Amino acid sequence: MKRLYLSLIAVLMTAAIPALAQSSQDFLRKYNLLVSQVGPGGVGVETLIDNWAKADQDNADMLTARFNCYLSKAQSTDILARETKRYLGQDPVLTLQDSTGTPVYYYQVLRYDDELFGEAIKAMDRAAAVYPGRLEFRFMKINAYVSYERESPDMALANLLSLVEEYGKGGNKWTFDGEKVDDVVFAQAMQEYCISFHTLATPSSYEAFRKLSEVMLDLFPAEHVFRSNIGTYHLLVRKDYKTALKYYGQVLKKVPDDYTSIANSLIAARQMNNRKLEKKYNDMLQKLGK
Repeated sequence: MKRLYLSLIAVLMTAAIPALAQSSQDFLRKYNLLVSQVGPGGVGVETLIDNWAKADQDNADMLTARFNCYLSKAQSTDILARETKRYLGQDPVLTLQDSTGTPVYYYQVLRYDDELFGEAIKAMDRAAAVYPGRLEFRFMKINAYVSYERESPDMALANLLSLVEEYGKGGNKWTFDGEKVDDVVFAQAMQEYCISFHTLATPSSYEAFRKLSEVMLDLFPAEHVFRSNIGTYHLLVRKDYKTALKYYGQVLKKVPDDYTSIANSLIAARQMNNRKLEKKYNDMLQKLGK
């Protein structure tokens, strides 16, 4: 009788596993349908996610849904007036003139509710803790910080530097969307963030651009794109054309046809009024047919 009782328990436990999985799939189906109608933060979505969490509190899709829900609820838009033709990498949505005839540029930017944004970050922190090998959760959090911080991406940079440190130690075997993350994939992802910081074009974002490029160059000395980034920082931000040429020259020794390094070296040579160097880099561009 005891053996039969234990056998029944085993059968019941085994049966419960697919039931739970089916429950999560059912919630996911209902969630996708609802979001298609009302959006990720629309009426009824948060209640559905709360019920989903009761059934499967650490489900990856549920945590992602919670993140998207709170991030959406946290967002609203502002219209800002600026005197520059670009702001945070954006073109203006409207251009008017003031009473003196000076153009004023208007930009639509996201504004965040701090409390709701914090709830979104908590969901991603939980997802990263439960699924430490899935790099997409770390990226989702960093992307949110880039949008949230706007002119000064300090937390985004801090999270990226932590990520680079972890990768350098080799302590994590990550995947991204189910694929193994190797050196090439990781370097490409970090370069995308470098481009994002460069595009924001603020003093703080340029410093983030430089710092991330430097630590990535230390980790991957053969990845010359990060060396070129540092040259670009000195060219655009520091106006230190001699140092910029040094970094571009290092790239061109290894990759003689690197278009970015040649074109930016030409700009640096012009800024230095060095006609000899200007001709050198212009001739190199001509050979590339550009």
